[in-house]
Amino acid sequence: MLESTINTVFTKFKLYYYRKIFGRFETREASLTAVETFCVEVIHALGAPSVNEFAQFVGISQPNATHKVQSLVKKGYVTKSQSQDDRREYTLAVTDRFYQYYNISNAYVTEVVGRIRQRLEPQEMAQLERMLTIISEELMTEVPIREIE
Repeated sequence: MLESTINTVFTKFKLYYYRKIFGRFETREASLTAVETFCVEVIHALGAPSVNEFAQFVGISQPNATHKVQSLVKKGYVTKSQSQDDRREYTLAVTDRFYQYYNISNAYVTEVVGRIRQRLEPQEMAQLERMLTIISEELMTEVPIREIE
């Protein structure tokens, strides 16, 4: 039962995001492929990773990661900054153009949290936040990401 509930919540968030993204295809606003969308979201979640850290996290070769990053840079979703310590290394960061996509998903989270606040008592809200924090920080340690705003 718990597995089903978590899967349903996760799926609803994904489907809402996908529906909004597909809506942009209709108006020709979307310029990212599905794989590029996943890549830029990983870069954002990792919090300014190097190209090598990105490649290792998603489990692809360095040349493949470099190719994907170059495409995202060319389309204006990611920037590369050369490391001051190691001139061979580049740090990745998402751009304001990425946040136009990201805010689609984030806006729905904000909407759902608003509904949760209306539905739950303050102590229930605190308990829900505590449980989600435990899940994120203690039970999902194989996916270390920075806190996403």
